[in-house]
Amino acid sequence: MKIVFKIIPAIFLLTAAIRVNAQNKRQWQDIDTSGFHTRSQNSKNGFTLITINKDSLFSAETLQRIKNAFWQIYPREVKRYNKKALRTVTILIGNDYKGVAATLNGVVKIDQDWLTKNPEDIDVFTHELMHIVQGYTYNVPDNWLTDGIADYARYTFGVNNSKSGWALPAFQNGQSYKNSYRVAARFLVWVEQYKNKNIVKKLDEALRQGNYQPAIWQKLTGSKLDELWTAYAANPMLKTQ
Repeated sequence: MKIVFKIIPAIFLLTAAIRVNAQNKRQWQDIDTSGFHTRSQNSKNGFTLITINKDSLFSAETLQRIKNAFWQIYPREVKRYNKKALRTVTILIGNDYKGVAATLNGVVKIDQDWLTKNPEDIDVFTHELMHIVQGYTYNVPDNWLTDGIADYARYTFGVNNSKSGWALPAFQNGQSYKNSYRVAARFLVWVEQYKNKNIVKKLDEALRQGNYQPAIWQKLTGSKLDELWTAYAANPMLKTQ
């Protein structure tokens, strides 16, 4: 079976949402704990967090901060976007995934080397948690939106973005919403501020239900997607948060 995934340069602090077939979904969830590992499980208000650490040298402080971030972030994302999202989430810290982080079926795998070198980048987890909330079960037509919305969630719900040096990028000529991630996230913030305050919620809902069509942009804002980008490029200033 072939696994298709996106390789993302670490310099952009990007993460990947993996789409795989049923067999590889099982492989993703089958976590090898034959070597060193610690496992903890905590439940609160209907949510359960399972944490597996396979790095004996990994910082206990960073691990606790990740756990704390889950309780600060995930229930809020679920409440805002998808009340039917999974209630049990597993975090795996180790070398099972190389490339910052990735998520599938409620299992978030974070590269231990990335967090060891970048201990302030706690909100990489915020991005991944939003992928669980999204729960898209098919190939999204405008796939730039998947990670654009996840980075929008990181911007909105993040607890440590400033300390990690993560921020939405300033607009530059040559950018496109198809750049996805932070570029798309900033565009979504602009559309939210100037056109429709519920745009992200509506787009996410349509994507999850499988009825997203490009015409939704005009329905929700009065303008087509490319027309919105042109207006954004002409005046990309965001309102003060």
